[in-house]
Amino acid sequence: MKKPAETTRESGSIRVGPAGWSYEDWNGIVYPSRRPAGFHEAAYLADFFDTIEVNTSFYYPLRPDHARQWLDRVAHNLSFLFTAKLWQKFTHEQSGTLADEQAVREGFRPLLEAQKLGAVLLQFPYSFHRTAKSVAALRAVLDRFADMPLVVEVRHASWNDKEFYAMIAERGVGFCNIDQPLIGRSLRPTSRSTAAAGYIRLHGRRYDSWFSDDPTTPPEERYNYLYREDELQPWAERIRKVAARSRTTFVITNNHFQGKAIVNALQLISLLSGAKVKVPEALRHQYPELDSISSEPAQEPTLFPNPPR
Repeated sequence: MKKPAETTRESGSIRVGPAGWSYEDWNGIVYPSRRPAGFHEAAYLADFFDTIEVNTSFYYPLRPDHARQWLDRVAHNLSFLFTAKLWQKFTHEQSGTLADEQAVREGFRPLLEAQKLGAVLLQFPYSFHRTAKSVAALRAVLDRFADMPLVVEVRHASWNDKEFYAMIAERGVGFCNIDQPLIGRSLRPTSRSTAAAGYIRLHGRRYDSWFSDDPTTPPEERYNYLYREDELQPWAERIRKVAARSRTTFVITNNHFQGKAIVNALQLISLLSGAKVKVPEALRHQYPELDSISSEPAQEPTLFPNPPR
């Protein structure tokens, strides 16, 4: 089986992939409508990508048996590495107990022992501003999980400070460069590396729904955004800068609605590698703009095309 494209530089590799894999609206768009026996989403995506960010670990600790099953699912891609988000109890709620910490460690243990966990992402909300109290809270959680390959994502511009960058660099903690709607004092795009693991996350640019408190707005609308190629090109340059100072760089597309994260991840791989890439056939029918980067000819359309996006 042909392995997914992994963009490599002298200073390190660049791995591009989506945030998560379990989305109902990916059925028939990313994944085939009729799934063969034994089909698993992570195994399918590992045919196209060398990384996926585990997002369920943000809501509750992983079950070790699930983590071991995922390792088996992606074993055919020898280059594959997971990344995973830390439980929100330690980032948003800041209420994690010793028992909570032990549960997190047990869940990550199979991935760490297999050397298949490239980074653990500490995602903090926009409301997490840089103050003496928040810096102390950040230091505490970094110290608590100091034996793990940590990366910090902050979203408020108050963190754009040389003392903060120096503090995480001294601990060997990575910095997550992000693309997000620039509302208020939102952190702007950067190309910074503070550790062996470089990290980039693209959230989309839905200004109308990013901070929406309208109960009629579905939560997935925040991620309903497809980047144009001219919007991805500056990020390709930033990614190269990060990779030049990192051993491994993870690029995660989080604009997951109706498979848009997969589209933009494939486009980024093609931009970074200068080569055409393997494209899921169902996705290609839904997004014909992928024809120009596909390494394989299109198949004949079926009698039952996918619904319009």
